[in-house]
Amino acid sequence: MTNFRECEVANQFLDHPSEDSFSELYRVFSPQLVAFFRKRGHEAAIAEDLAQEVMLKVYQKAWQIRDRRLFRAWVFRIARHAVCQRLTKLAREVPTVNLASVDGRFAAPAHTGAAFEFREWMSLLEPREQDLMMLRFVEEWEYHEIASAQAIPIGTVQWRVFNSKKKLRRILNRRLDLTHKAA
Repeated sequence: MTNFRECEVANQFLDHPSEDSFSELYRVFSPQLVAFFRKRGHEAAIAEDLAQEVMLKVYQKAWQIRDRRLFRAWVFRIARHAVCQRLTKLAREVPTVNLASVDGRFAAPAHTGAAFEFREWMSLLEPREQDLMMLRFVEEWEYHEIASAQAIPIGTVQWRVFNSKKKLRRILNRRLDLTHKAA
């Protein structure tokens, strides 16, 4: 059950949105939101960031609330959505490699330079794949930009990039295996 203080602070903010009324709303709801996020496994700093994000949305969208009695539920629905967005973002993150710690097994000879190495790798792909990889990784276009420019669905672009990377990995791993066997 919602306590009287929450209702009072929420109504004050909804009736008279100001810095003061929002500050009071923040003081009441922010600790609850941090606890909500911590309970779902987020570390303290992340929980505080998410709580601030939720409170910013509350501030921006408070005019949309239809039933004031459901204010608390509305705030926590925003919080649940923030958790889902964060988990989706984390699921999409790809582990990266510190290039300083990579040994030279894929590197071209020092005298040829990285540009030669890149051109050699691109020559392993079909022209359509080369164009796509250049747009994505050299020009740094987003998937939706490539899709729009080539008039194809975004999923097709993602699939082609994925398959091109997979093809390169297969070829480069084969070359690496041959190098190790020859040595």
